[in-house]
Amino acid sequence: MTVTDTDAGAVGTPVLTRAGLRRYREDGFTVVRGLFGYDEVDRLCAEFAALHAAGRPVPGHFEPRPGSADPLHAYPRVMQPHEFSGLARRALLDARLRGVLEALLGEEALAAQSMFYFKPPGARGQALHQDDFYLRVEPGTCVAAWLACDVIDRDNGGLEVVPGTHRMGLFCPEEADAELSFAREYVPVPPGLASVPVDMAPGDVLFFNGTLVHGSRPNRSADRFRRSFIGHYVGRSARRIGRHYRTLSMDGERIPLPESEGAGPCGTEFAPHGPH
Repeated sequence: MTVTDTDAGAVGTPVLTRAGLRRYREDGFTVVRGLFGYDEVDRLCAEFAALHAAGRPVPGHFEPRPGSADPLHAYPRVMQPHEFSGLARRALLDARLRGVLEALLGEEALAAQSMFYFKPPGARGQALHQDDFYLRVEPGTCVAAWLACDVIDRDNGGLEVVPGTHRMGLFCPEEADAELSFAREYVPVPPGLASVPVDMAPGDVLFFNGTLVHGSRPNRSADRFRRSFIGHYVGRSARRIGRHYRTLSMDGERIPLPESEGAGPCGTEFAPHGPH
């Protein structure tokens, strides 16, 4: 199966074609190629490279353990960087993302989360999972905007998606192989379906539904990082969300939502790890 792409429009105006929207509705994901410029990606990477080089933790957001043998301890993901970085906040609330998100959601988008991943050589991946298992949006689901900051492919641990699973609701996950996945949740590929790799270039953005099964394998490359900036969004009609998420409008206004109710697909909640 080949991933069909949507190109960004001229002079920086994003265009989500009918084919791109149809792919999202039918398969649960779509890619907009070149939505961000290489210069923008470089600035974003430089921001987080400086954060890492400083060697100082940002409690609750970034807590590296220098000298650890685990690459993900030395280069941990950065959680909610938009809460302390103006550049990350602008990326999360970017008007180009907003245009695509609102076409996919069919309504105003609210931002719920930002993350930056370094994923250095040797790092574990994240087993197949569903984002809304964590965000627990009520009603509806979330949408992810996954910005590639490097050339991303199977060798350095690029994403894999399972088309069509966005129509199946949430699964109760099994326990993942800790040698391959930093998170413990694992959703097996449903019978009759298959995972599809999504190769990306810097500036490409993969948009996908919160119930789409997806994940990544370890970074097997010798010297290539797999950096990415991810935002999670919900529609304005959402009334509840998981306790760890604080929503704001795409204009930056805080719009708090009450905590989700119910026990989730497992009859209880797993300890939260946050999506990929």
